[in-house]
Amino acid sequence: MSGRLQSIISGRGPIKTIGVVGMGYVGIPAAVLFANAPGFESVLGFQRASPSSGYKVAMLNRGESPLKGEEPDLEDLLGKVVAAGKFRCTSDFEEVAACDAVTLAIQTPFADPKDLIPDFSALTEGLRAVGRHLSEGTLVVIESTVTPGTTECMARVILEAESGLVAGEEFALAHAPERVMVGRLLRNIREHDRIVGGIDEVSTARAVELYRPVLTAGKIIAMTATAAEVTKTAENAFRDLQIAAANQLALHCEAMGVNVYDVRAGIDSLKGEGITRAILWPGAGVGGHCLTKDSWHLERGAQVLGGDLWYPHGAESIFGVARKLNEFMPEHMVYLTVEGLRRAGKPLAGATVTLLGWAFIQNSDDARNTPSEPYLAVMKEAGAEVRVHDPFVDQYPGIEVSHDLDETLVGADAVVVFTAHHHYASLDPARTKELSGREHPVIVDGRNVVDPDAFIRAGFVYKGIGRGDRNGHPIRE
Repeated sequence: MSGRLQSIISGRGPIKTIGVVGMGYVGIPAAVLFANAPGFESVLGFQRASPSSGYKVAMLNRGESPLKGEEPDLEDLLGKVVAAGKFRCTSDFEEVAACDAVTLAIQTPFADPKDLIPDFSALTEGLRAVGRHLSEGTLVVIESTVTPGTTECMARVILEAESGLVAGEEFALAHAPERVMVGRLLRNIREHDRIVGGIDEVSTARAVELYRPVLTAGKIIAMTATAAEVTKTAENAFRDLQIAAANQLALHCEAMGVNVYDVRAGIDSLKGEGITRAILWPGAGVGGHCLTKDSWHLERGAQVLGGDLWYPHGAESIFGVARKLNEFMPEHMVYLTVEGLRRAGKPLAGATVTLLGWAFIQNSDDARNTPSEPYLAVMKEAGAEVRVHDPFVDQYPGIEVSHDLDETLVGADAVVVFTAHHHYASLDPARTKELSGREHPVIVDGRNVVDPDAFIRAGFVYKGIGRGDRNGHPIRE
């Protein structure tokens, strides 16, 4: 324990002013909840004045959320803390100097998972901007999901070099990974247990002080910074693995002619002391910023910190195999589409396909690493015309996204559901068929949101993930 750091922090007093770097799906709700906590006086949101995201500064200062989709209570709470003068957004990182604590929630993708080299450029830029204006006694917390060892090594080195201060002696440093899901951001931050890991006991205690006031149901779980990094990457790797198991089961059920959802309900019914049969849902693919890359952060951490590994790792580990299976599911959606069109007597080349859902998750505008994208690329290369509909996504680079559902359904040979937006659960078979103008249009359900029998009765050719009981149905004349 550093007596010097503890003395500096004691002289500085309780945390009053907080800086949050990165105004995205993690930073905005975190900043709003910090600002709403009675014990904190003010919160500054730091956002680069870049061409792609600089617009967020003005929006947030008007009390408007740049996040689309359904986020209960977020905009109301944002408006409240802005009106109260407790939250302000800025692109001026010099204001870091006035902060008692600074959190960073910046994306950490892998450009190419095959080489297990993450792209830390955005996080590095953020760390440098914070480090240049860091003052004695400030707490710096990495919320980004990172390769285990990053806080103690890369982050510490950058912050010390830029600030001239020593971590653990003159400023506190910790990792407290975010654990949120779009569509429930505020609820997740308040109710999930918070993992907090400092580089030393003083840093951990200061980080606990920061997060405790925003928790309602959740509790603090303290550990080392590296253990916290492993915890975050591992929990996402396990979720990815569970989804892959459900997807593999769905593929087997298709092959065997049974309904995976019946099987899933049967498996899930086995309960009792000491029994764990948790099973997730199969689907058209895994997207988002977390699950698509966090297994690789975990694998890389083992290789960097563990040296030469004598056991299956990387792409050969169970987590690597799970990633490959989940990345296969959009390809399987192509297969189902082709098979459906074949049964309808329509070749893929020249077919008109309506793709429903560009966001990776339901009722959200978050389209990062959407599984719809690889599907679209294959279909276009094969000569199909693909129209994309999403009620929440306004724009995406190189993709035209329509908000007019009827317009995208006109003349469709195949309707393919990639995202479980609530809009698609109410698709009317008769109306959809009328708009398509086809005798036997194809419906491919990647999220189990439509009633197969209703569409089959209407004359559709139905194909669904895991629906071996329906995929070979007789076509109604």
